[in-house]
Amino acid sequence: MLDQTQFPIASRWPAQHPEWLQLYSLATPNGVKVSIMLEEIGLPYEAHFIDISNNETWTPEFLALNPNGKIPAIIDPNGPDGKPLELFESGAILLYLAEKSGQLLSTDAATRYETIQWVFFQMASIGPMFGQLGFFHKFAGREYEDKRPLERYRKESQRLLGVLESRLEGRDWIMGKEYSIADISILGWVRNLIGFYDARDLVEFDQFKRVGEWLERGLARPAVQRGLAIPVKN
Repeated sequence: MLDQTQFPIASRWPAQHPEWLQLYSLATPNGVKVSIMLEEIGLPYEAHFIDISNNETWTPEFLALNPNGKIPAIIDPNGPDGKPLELFESGAILLYLAEKSGQLLSTDAATRYETIQWVFFQMASIGPMFGQLGFFHKFAGREYEDKRPLERYRKESQRLLGVLESRLEGRDWIMGKEYSIADISILGWVRNLIGFYDARDLVEFDQFKRVGEWLERGLARPAVQRGLAIPVKN
């Protein structure tokens, strides 16, 4: 069971179920990776809404858990060797939960590393590029007179969608027949690109037929639908 006096974050966001995994997050593309994963694997957890619009990730309590000041982060009271584990970075959390639960990551070594490479592809390429496109297309960056940054991120986002389109030829999921953490890692970002960022026409998304079909399959999963709405604002 989680000793709440041991973790500063618990003084600001106290656990009602300290024996469960604690999730500190928001329903952003990075945040929903973990809530979707937790819904898929069925591990008991408690979700805490972290309001980034009020800079809650920069409070001393949150920084004690993640010094980088970003969501999501977790505390697992039942970590390795039965000791509590603090963890941040969504990709690392996905890998941890997959290994803890024995789900959504193959035990075959070659397939396992191939899956991890696609998670890293999202972390290193899709997330940063789609995020920059959103900034320059929808948020403060759209006021910039120089449109070269927007064009750069538009072209790179299209290129990355093309990589996914090629990967999905003859495959239902990133790894083939089996849904995995690779899909979970990418789903929220593609959804955000054409939804919240309003960039569907900008990147000519409809030309990527296989990506669109893959996204529909993913969004139809009940665990994905639940995870996209977690955590709920108090």
